[in-house]
Amino acid sequence: MELHDVWFVLIAVLWTGYFFLEGFDFGVGVLTKLLARNRVEKRVLINTIGPVWDGNEVWLLTAGGATFAAFPDWYATLFSGFYLPLLLILVCLIVRGVAFEYRAKRPEENWQRNWETAIFWTSLIPAFLWGVAFGNIVHGVKIDQHFEYVGSLWDLFNPYALLGGLVTLTLFTFHGTVFTALKTVGEIRERARKLATKVGLVAATLALIFLLWTQVDSGDAKSLIALAVAVVALVAALVANQAGREGWSFALSGVTIVAAVAMLFLTLFPNVMPSSLNADWSLTVTNASSSPYTLKIMTWCAGIATPIVLLYQSWTYWVFRKRIGTQHIAEAVH
Repeated sequence: MELHDVWFVLIAVLWTGYFFLEGFDFGVGVLTKLLARNRVEKRVLINTIGPVWDGNEVWLLTAGGATFAAFPDWYATLFSGFYLPLLLILVCLIVRGVAFEYRAKRPEENWQRNWETAIFWTSLIPAFLWGVAFGNIVHGVKIDQHFEYVGSLWDLFNPYALLGGLVTLTLFTFHGTVFTALKTVGEIRERARKLATKVGLVAATLALIFLLWTQVDSGDAKSLIALAVAVVALVAALVANQAGREGWSFALSGVTIVAAVAMLFLTLFPNVMPSSLNADWSLTVTNASSSPYTLKIMTWCAGIATPIVLLYQSWTYWVFRKRIGTQHIAEAVH
């Protein structure tokens, strides 16, 4: 296996890790409107992800940096062609981080309610737009012979990509709901389990249509296996949720995300951005990659840094592993 193939796999792993971890972050953010009934319950939801949300975003930064270094032409075409949607995602992530930190800085009702609304929308919008972006990457976009995107903004919002956006939004919301059931106690935990069943059924329906469409369009035997794993895991997650096994339900919803993202990258390879105008104009792991020497240096750096990142992030999750409920929320002091 050539180094550019290795780095394609590593970038796929980074995006998979990001969607697995940030997926439930986005889901919990959406639940601040769908599940929480009062300000205390919203604080419970926010506190479930408070110690980990910023660490989860490290996976996005690493995925973007790895793409820039390993496949500069892919990075250039992607970020120029998808400039406005990706800019909107970036703005949402910035505002979302500020909202987490500033929400409790003042006691006024309007102040806190406005920041909570910001958390909701800045979780929902990226959860949707990431599906739109990856739907276009897999399905193909208008790339010319100079490897430049020549389509319009509205070309990105085609039926396949919009369906992909709905899949990521509902799947992340389901992932966040079972995470909430896993991390909370009391009434909010029971309501999270009930809501997870409803959201999970919608996510399962949309995901099945999207993945079947992907398989028919550009799939092979390997992607079909990934599709089967994703579907079986999602059904099993729903069953585990109904049985009150939140840990298993969360793990299986995570397997669903991993298998679904793996399927997308399997159908994409050896392309990194297919051209819908001419297959010969597609960006591939070969024509979009950096030099072998660059990839070699990157491989050594990744081999040293990655275990360290995994260790400290695993330690964070272990330290903050206990459940919380409304009884654990103290009165705010200003």
